[in-house]
Amino acid sequence: MITPELAAQVRHWIAHDPDAGDRAELSALLDQDDESALADRFSGPLEFGTAGLRGPLRAGPNGMNRAVVRNTAAGLVAYLAEQKVPGPLVIGYDARHRSHEFAVETARVAVAAGRAAVILPRPLPTPVLAYAIRAIGASAGVMVTASHNPPGDNGYKVYLADGAQIAPPTDALIAAHIAALGHPNEIPVADVDSAGFSTLPERCVQNYVDQIAALVEVKATPKPRIAYTPLHGVGAETVTRVFTTAGFDAPHIVPKQAEPDPDFPTVNFPNPEEPGALDLLIEHANAIHADLAIANDPDADRCAVVVPLTQPGTWRALTGDELGTLLADHLMTKDVRGTFVTTIVSSSMLRSLCVARDRPYVETLTGFKWIMRALDDAGPIGAGTDIVYGYEEALGYAVAPHLVRDKDGISAALLVSELAQELRARNLTLLDRLEQLNDELGAHHTSQVSIRARTSAELGALMRRLRAEPPAELAGENVSCEDLAPRTDALIFRGKTIRVVIRPSGTEPKLKAYLEVTGGSANLLAELSQQVTDLLNE
Repeated sequence: MITPELAAQVRHWIAHDPDAGDRAELSALLDQDDESALADRFSGPLEFGTAGLRGPLRAGPNGMNRAVVRNTAAGLVAYLAEQKVPGPLVIGYDARHRSHEFAVETARVAVAAGRAAVILPRPLPTPVLAYAIRAIGASAGVMVTASHNPPGDNGYKVYLADGAQIAPPTDALIAAHIAALGHPNEIPVADVDSAGFSTLPERCVQNYVDQIAALVEVKATPKPRIAYTPLHGVGAETVTRVFTTAGFDAPHIVPKQAEPDPDFPTVNFPNPEEPGALDLLIEHANAIHADLAIANDPDADRCAVVVPLTQPGTWRALTGDELGTLLADHLMTKDVRGTFVTTIVSSSMLRSLCVARDRPYVETLTGFKWIMRALDDAGPIGAGTDIVYGYEEALGYAVAPHLVRDKDGISAALLVSELAQELRARNLTLLDRLEQLNDELGAHHTSQVSIRARTSAELGALMRRLRAEPPAELAGENVSCEDLAPRTDALIFRGKTIRVVIRPSGTEPKLKAYLEVTGGSANLLAELSQQVTDLLNE
């Protein structure tokens, strides 16, 4: 039964919610006496943090809806005014449920506050939005997307004028402005029909295509036949334009996943890392006799690569660390000079590669908000050089930070295709090149273990228990424990040849463990994986 206090809280929100559909949703839950659903929606506000917002599409303060988006946009615009940041607010959106609505709502708030707003011309990949920020001299950027989350979610990613995602303390300053606002229906918004916001010129989108395409030099040798899936997202059009502009043949797109579909009907989770997500891609790759198979997540900022094995019809997905190392090595072979960056949860193989190639290297906390700002607090190893490459093991790669200061699954797909073509001309494959790097640098075996929780509170309890009772031994090795709090909520366990990093996911209710065995065998990694799984499931 709904308590009087909760009922009063819900009615107060309904009275100030600007969206008729959201008001009706909450009223229906009141009429149904659905205490559980309402308690969840009013358990607290959807928190604005370093990933912006991300959560389920539903009415109430703990969901993605028009009222929450209006408040967030007003807080962001107030922060930009306080900091005296000039320029328009540029806004992108994907093809998820309500994405366009939330983009327009953001523009209406900006215009009513006296700031120009520019909306991308249609649902486009996140990297296009990140590129546009600096291309048009924007004050900030907003991308309405939940990336690879389930279909019932949406999100609100915020970038600063430098083209990189917000990072502390900016997130807290924006959150303070959001908290200081009045009711959402009292926030001024421009009229939809005369809002005064503009559409990003198509020329800017074409400039992104042209400049990304120019990163590679396609040879006259046989071009790889590529199978591709956007996983029902917005990547297909831009990927095709980039590849054909560069001189490659157009990728062969998985028919059932080619068009944007916010319900993602063919996958359980639209995340290339999830089991089964690439099944249709592999099926299509076999059907067209592809040389390479590539997937983007729905907003095309991540890239997954699947390669054929010697047995016909069999394929293997590269891990994020394997592709991250291959792309770094490829850029070094192209004589790209500058600092190479990865995170604490990624393989240490990039460090080994940078030492062997005499390239500057920096390691950061998890997330591209840190990767793209790696030199802000870097020591002498990174001083005086530009970041030319960054990656994180969760399939995120920045191969051209001078164009896009965020992960970009489109440019990564293009670069790995160039590498595949060059290797093929030498009768080598991507797996052959990995084996060569393992011979040169030593094997770096990596894996992941994760458990899904219902709430962030459960994740917090698990981390507190690990801090109170850390393991002294893993896989037969004595391990030390390094606690990275308060910089970030993570623990690192190190042994002679093993490393385990445990942290809550920043985008979904998961506790994730990142495992690495250096110089040992894959059997040791399997043993370590089982022990960590048992540890987390106790």
